[in-house]
Amino acid sequence: MATGQKMASRTNNENDANGDDDIALALSLAGELRVLSGKLKRRMREEASLGDFTFSQTRVLTLLEAEGPATVTALARAEGVRPQSMGETVSSLKAAGLVSGEPDPVDGRQTVLSRSAAGRKASKANRAEREDWLFRAIRAKLAPAEQKKLAAGVDLLRRLLDT
Repeated sequence: MATGQKMASRTNNENDANGDDDIALALSLAGELRVLSGKLKRRMREEASLGDFTFSQTRVLTLLEAEGPATVTALARAEGVRPQSMGETVSSLKAAGLVSGEPDPVDGRQTVLSRSAAGRKASKANRAEREDWLFRAIRAKLAPAEQKKLAAGVDLLRRLLDT
């Protein structure tokens, strides 16, 4: 084998090894990000509450905020539950004054649900509690240089999610 061929072969082998390292790193990062995002989500859920409301009730308020008014059937489909189960969840939110309903203009048999003023206020307070906890944790646990690294990481995560 000529010297040029040996060098090309060695370079290809190094590239293959580097490619394997890149793949292993990406797989490792994917697993760690999945676990960490789940932990962060659970922790933020623990740090903020809507009084004595369940996760399902909080989730309905979040869906109505993000997606706008919806029927019980649409909410049930979005959450992967039976309409009867969603009806119970919505009833408790109505009783608490967090959700209101109007007849569906297309199908008068259905009710279009939306957050009431109290529901919007509760959602806003819930979000503020979560952001406050995260703000305090960042300030208490990360030095200013680490906060800048975290900001760069957030930019990278945003790029991942914007695809």
